[in-house]
Amino acid sequence: MATPSMEDYLEKIYKLIDEKGYARVSDIAEGLEVHPSSVTKMIQKLDKDKYLVYEKYRGLVLTSKGKKMGKRLVDRHQLLEEFLVLIGVSDDTVYKDVEGIEHHLSWDSITCIETLIEYFRRDPSRATELHKLKAELDAE
Repeated sequence: MATPSMEDYLEKIYKLIDEKGYARVSDIAEGLEVHPSSVTKMIQKLDKDKYLVYEKYRGLVLTSKGKKMGKRLVDRHQLLEEFLVLIGVSDDTVYKDVEGIEHHLSWDSITCIETLIEYFRRDPSRATELHKLKAELDAE
């Protein structure tokens, strides 16, 4: 089972590979605001746990296990962002809040949030009503 720190690395690596076609230690370090030596240690751990294959000075490649987990983590992050926006959390708070909660929710809770978002998608007037209610409560 991946730790929250491992999840952060896998998510960042997956996104970098998706966006650029590769993930370098320096890019990962910059994106996670950590030292390159920390990235190297984590990459070695992820290699040992079969999430990726790492060859010193040659780069890294996600395994199918790593790709599956990386995609799942990116999807979870996007889902939580969408949920927080839907319920009216301010844009400048959303990213920080997602980072704070994403590792503390069970996959069952994530599935329930996904169902709730689908409920609002099927009838956009529901979201309008939610925002009206929030505005009323904020005014009190």
